Amino acid sequence: MSQTTLAEGLNVTFQQVQKYEKGKNRVGASRLQSVADCLDVPVSFFFEGVSEPRESNGEEIFGAGNDLAGFLATGEGIELNRAFAKIKDPRTRLKIIGLVKSLVGSYS
Repeated sequence: MSQTTLAEGLNVTFQQVQKYEKGKNRVGASRLQSVADCLDVPVSFFFEGVSEPRESNGEEIFGAGNDLAGFLATGEGIELNRAFAKIKDPRTRLKIIGLVKSLVGSYS
């Protein structure tokens, strides 16, 4: 598939697709889902060959001082991203972010 065709399917410019390919711009979870839909592949296609993260409750990830990428590599992080990406209403997404921030504040 050409960059132009993919760009049209994503409703972005082909230059934006080039930036994704070169790693100049990050691809968010919802955009990755859109790319997978355009290519007619499951999102897991992009992670083939990546070792499966061991199950974790997340505590040791943050306790060890690892960054956000460490959490996002866990099954929990992937599941959270997939679910969040399915929420289409921007107000609902913002409310969820606010809720999570308030929960973090109450546990810190």
